[in-house]
Amino acid sequence: MPLFERHGKRVALTPSGRLYAERIRDALLQIADATRVLQAGNRDKRLTISTMPSFAARWLTPRIGSFIERHPELDVELMSSNTLVDFGYEEVDIALRMGTGDYPGLYVEKLLDDVFFPVCSPGFNGGRLPEKPGDLAGLNLLRGEGDPWKPWFEAAGLDWPEPRKGLMLEDSSLLLQAAAEGQGIALIRSSLAYNDLLSGRVVRLFDVSIACPWLLYFVCAPGALESAKVQAFRGWLLPEMDRFREVLAQWAD
Repeated sequence: MPLFERHGKRVALTPSGRLYAERIRDALLQIADATRVLQAGNRDKRLTISTMPSFAARWLTPRIGSFIERHPELDVELMSSNTLVDFGYEEVDIALRMGTGDYPGLYVEKLLDDVFFPVCSPGFNGGRLPEKPGDLAGLNLLRGEGDPWKPWFEAAGLDWPEPRKGLMLEDSSLLLQAAAEGQGIALIRSSLAYNDLLSGRVVRLFDVSIACPWLLYFVCAPGALESAKVQAFRGWLLPEMDRFREVLAQWAD
């Protein structure tokens, strides 16, 4: 029995279709309500975290296993993206972002200050590493988008322009990887370089560092802050950051 009829580009219910719709409307509404309840229950058990690819790879992924072990009731989804989160449209619970902290209408909590300094592989240039900043002349300086060398040059007393040649890498994690593979010297944040410094994959050059203009922030929608899953992650993250801040101090001087 036909339930719809077409009139040009329009589709309308037939008399039988209208009668059928009236009889099954309550059942459809019950199905829709049951679906929403089920989805809400599953959503309460899923924690979605968005952060930058470099921070996800170098800091969060090696540590998040302890959070998962502590909270096996949660399904953790880690999304890596450099774009800002729209909490009104995206199903994201928490964002960990490097920035200025100016996120209107959201809960924002500062997690970490950071500094930049040059690193390279201990085998770079045949193991003949520069001993002073001026020795960087003529060496391959790796470039990252948004991580300019010129402020560091100025802090080191060098009146040099921004490098215009050499490998350009958008992601800081790839920049560090290239340095570890002996491709050149990278200006990198201490928080990202820490594990590689500890393992000896890279070494720090000189004792000159500059403050990172962006800080690391914990960001979420105000209404989500008191949810059990967000509080659980925040309760795990803050002590982890405290411990990391202590061990990081030796590389930040």
